[in-house]
Amino acid sequence: MSEQRIIPPSELIINDDGSAFHIHLRPDQLRDNIIFVGDPGRVDMVASYFDSVDYDVHSREFHAIGGTYKGKPVMCISHGIGPDNIEIVITELDALANVDFKTRTVRPQHRTLNIVRIGTSGSIQENLHLGDYVIASKGIGFDGILNFYADRDKVCDLEFEKEFVAHTGWDKTWAAPYVVDADSHLMEVIGKDDMTRGYTIAAVGFYAPQGRMVRLKLKDPKLNEKIESFLYDGKPVTNFEMESACLQGMARLLGHRAMTVCCIIAERRENKANTDYKPRINQLIETVLDRFNEV
Repeated sequence: MSEQRIIPPSELIINDDGSAFHIHLRPDQLRDNIIFVGDPGRVDMVASYFDSVDYDVHSREFHAIGGTYKGKPVMCISHGIGPDNIEIVITELDALANVDFKTRTVRPQHRTLNIVRIGTSGSIQENLHLGDYVIASKGIGFDGILNFYADRDKVCDLEFEKEFVAHTGWDKTWAAPYVVDADSHLMEVIGKDDMTRGYTIAAVGFYAPQGRMVRLKLKDPKLNEKIESFLYDGKPVTNFEMESACLQGMARLLGHRAMTVCCIIAERRENKANTDYKPRINQLIETVLDRFNEV
């Protein structure tokens, strides 16, 4: 029988107060039901619906508030912008759940977390409009993070990846895209019939990776057109954001449930955007919290 691995301090940094290095949360502060948001200020919006608050922790772009909603424990944490931050947050949350910080060994009993990310997004199909809610039933990652992990093929839709690369003429200098499904149970409980299921691009940046041009030219100016015309199982890619694929991929590899639901704030085909989207986000937050209690 092999010895249990002790995780070195250089690979899992634990602060002097017993908290995870980046997010500054301790194991006792972890909740099973977790709302992810990008903006640290949006954590306060989510927590404004809580019955009670047990802690409020700030560290860099990571802001966490834990408490209860209608009597059930819940927490909200911000991850900032981009998939690299998602990797940090979910790895450290999983460590809080499944690593003994005193012995630096993996706990024998796995603890499963339920994670719903609430975000904003731009639609690329004509039937999605400002204010619509879209679930990333498949997250399509342009960042390549999951490709650094063993067993990524076990959680990815390999046929989708193959067809997508062929259809778009994917440039060999870009990271290979990966595609991961959202958790089916969470989609059923959170989604109901008032949220669209879509194929969501999780881009590695906001500008060129999403086809935006300010001063710098795009390497492939027709990439968005190719994406818009791509079909898998007869369904198109619906929208752009930046985090769904990494979240869903890391969660599946680590044995957690995760999904992303976004409010559409831009219609890319129509060149329209809505900066006054907070009322729709507030409605989405309350809806997700209510349905989270059914998980």
